[in-house]
Amino acid sequence: MLEELHVRDLALIEDVRLEFGPGMTVLTGETGAGKTALVGALKLLVGERADSTLVRAGAQEALVEGRVVGTDGELVAVRKVSADGRSRCWIDGGMATVGQLAEGLGPHFDLHGQHEHQALLSPPQHVGYLDRHIGEAATGALAAYRVALGGYRDAVSTLRRLESELADSERTGDYLRFVTREIEAVAPHPGEDAEIDRRLPMMEHGERLTAAASEAFASLRSDGGAGDALARAQSVLARVAGLDPALDSLTDRLTVALAAVDDIGGEIRDYGGAIEYDPAALNTAQARLSALASLKKKYGPHLDDVIRTAAESAERLDRLECGASSLGEAQDRVATAKGDLEAAAGQLADVRGRAVPGFVSALGDAVSDLAMGGVRFDVGTADLAFEEWTEDGPQRVEFLYAPGSDQPARPLSKIASGGEVSRVMLAMKGVLGKADRVPVLVFDEIDAGIGGATADAVGRRLRQLAADHQVLVITHLAQVAVHGDAHIVVEKTDEDGAVRTRAREIDEQERVLEIARMLSGSDTGTSRAHAEELLASARA
Repeated sequence: MLEELHVRDLALIEDVRLEFGPGMTVLTGETGAGKTALVGALKLLVGERADSTLVRAGAQEALVEGRVVGTDGELVAVRKVSADGRSRCWIDGGMATVGQLAEGLGPHFDLHGQHEHQALLSPPQHVGYLDRHIGEAATGALAAYRVALGGYRDAVSTLRRLESELADSERTGDYLRFVTREIEAVAPHPGEDAEIDRRLPMMEHGERLTAAASEAFASLRSDGGAGDALARAQSVLARVAGLDPALDSLTDRLTVALAAVDDIGGEIRDYGGAIEYDPAALNTAQARLSALASLKKKYGPHLDDVIRTAAESAERLDRLECGASSLGEAQDRVATAKGDLEAAAGQLADVRGRAVPGFVSALGDAVSDLAMGGVRFDVGTADLAFEEWTEDGPQRVEFLYAPGSDQPARPLSKIASGGEVSRVMLAMKGVLGKADRVPVLVFDEIDAGIGGATADAVGRRLRQLAADHQVLVITHLAQVAVHGDAHIVVEKTDEDGAVRTRAREIDEQERVLEIARMLSGSDTGTSRAHAEELLASARA
């Protein structure tokens, strides 16, 4: 739901802040007052194209801010258009592109008027309207069709890949055999290069390391070595143990040091004993490391990559060597998947086809009291070539419209009158009811070419829609305006020679005056009485 709208320096609007509630809000005012500019502000907010002519004369930039609250929380969007035509956007305080603005706010709004921003005029959207009218039967059939379509596409992708591999099988096979043999000749195992790197310094400097370890061990553990010296010192101090706590503490530390010397000496002895100074083993390790490095350079960068390449090459080689049978199996899978897809497509087309008469009838009934008597609707379907099937089904679905019983039905997108389009959409929204998930519906010029009882019927239909949607209506007709839950008046003022547009919500007393103005163009006792009568009738 749109809760707040702030517009500054757009067209004739200097600065307007509006708050909106649930239900139906009507916007009225004299012709040229600037009502359409507010619709233009909403269009900017949902990501439509902007240009510098929108900026109020003398201003540096136009600003539109909107706060929308939905099931996923609150979203605040800002759009600025500068006098040089540049456009900038923000969503929840972060910079955004116009595309992100359209993606974030577009699904919240459906704007109807003068052929702009109307899904009804886009034939690819029609099948969605039909499916939403049908409900669960269409949802289930469409889901099954999409699963089957995905399975078919996967099967075709596998077949194409296999065909590509087999197309040059001889050359590919020679290459794969070369790769497999080259890697298998070395037969690397995971982590082998790291292990050799760890052992190589010991092998390269074995003689010096062994001598150093032997000398160090002798210094620590041989007769007269550091161990003996520490032991003698400990023995001397032991004779005076208990006489002075300070000296006892040093004796304890000396005992720990003696144990550490013993441990280090043992480890040095073991280290020296483990060293094998073998020039032949060193040459072997260096050669092995060089062979592994060569493989990593070609198939790496890591040894795990080399091992994986060997496994994948062997697997591809197996597929090539049994390519004929694999190709046949892949072709069989494609044929099976195509059969499943055709069955699912037939089921989906059947569900939709059976629903068309009811949908057309419901739509016809819905427009019967909207000054569109005699019009006729139909749903045109055309089977697509199998290769052209889409995520939405195997057929092209388009709504058709005939302005009279003696007229041929033509695509709805060819309707010339914006008012007719808006009324058809109004009827469509009524037919879809709660199945239509767009929360905010904006109707502009829905009252074009109607009046009297028809206008009242349009107003009542809009109010019915407001039970499930937030509805914003720009209207020139009092019979429509009286059905609003809230009423905003758009006024044009001339202050100090500057023309400005202002907008404000009016109370019940002011509303009577505005409805009277819409009825007769002036405030008279008769027009007020008529306005009060219309308001009372609408509330009833």
